Amino acid sequence: MSNAKTPADLTITPRDRRFGRDQRPDRWWLGGNPAATAFYNALSVTFPKGEAFFIESVKAFRDGVDPKLAREIRAFTMQEVVHSREHVAFNRRVLDHGYDISRLDQRVDEVLAIANSRPPIVRLAATLALEHYTAILAAELLKNPKHLEGADSESRELWRWHALEEIEHKGVAYDTFLHATRHLSRGKRYKIKALVMLLVTVNFWKHRIEGTLDLMAQDGITGWRAKAMLAKYLLVSPGLVTRMIPAWLSYFLPGFHPWNHDDRALIRMAESAYEAAVMRPETAAA
Repeated sequence: MSNAKTPADLTITPRDRRFGRDQRPDRWWLGGNPAATAFYNALSVTFPKGEAFFIESVKAFRDGVDPKLAREIRAFTMQEVVHSREHVAFNRRVLDHGYDISRLDQRVDEVLAIANSRPPIVRLAATLALEHYTAILAAELLKNPKHLEGADSESRELWRWHALEEIEHKGVAYDTFLHATRHLSRGKRYKIKALVMLLVTVNFWKHRIEGTLDLMAQDGITGWRAKAMLAKYLLVSPGLVTRMIPAWLSYFLPGFHPWNHDDRALIRMAESAYEAAVMRPETAAA
């Protein structure tokens, strides 16, 4: 049996929204800050293929889960599919500004090729590690308006919508992992998830920084100037990485579960604008 701690009354609610189809934001759409803009652009490039990987990693272990988790996996899948669609559209706007994202996209392919060569349980462990990253990033975006300060309205709402749904389904991959490893000792389970998280962390930041600097270089910002601008943005003001460290460390605590920190208040704060776009998870394909 899974010892999942996802709230019993939590409902994962797919919201079918479209953003920015008729708008052309500024090249540096995030407050005129080239480092901030490049960071989110580089992150967005990873989402369409990355979220497809998450879906398949979770669905590989859906057999035998309890009915509640089965419903949550369907809703998670629907949310991730729509996220992918909207980031494809967002990435087109990045291309429209003349950025070359081919190197970033190739890196995603290389990382996924390596991941897909690993056993299914390792792919699932990578997914729950990255889902933890997206959840703590999402919480920061919703808690601290400074992160998206100065963004055009459509880009800001895209990232806020994505954030609230990442928080909402943050326990799905983890609960699926608990189900998939239910016959393993707690020590073996911990070893898998901790080692994979450490590997994911090294590669996540290495590739995000490389991708961000690649896009900044296309704006003529290179060398130590580019690195200093990016370091200031990530570590000092608004200090996204610095603010994420405590929640990242919590992943390694005994008894960790994503819902040990109940941040549904952030969902309620952000979701009112999307009520008209609610989708029905029960209609999703199995």
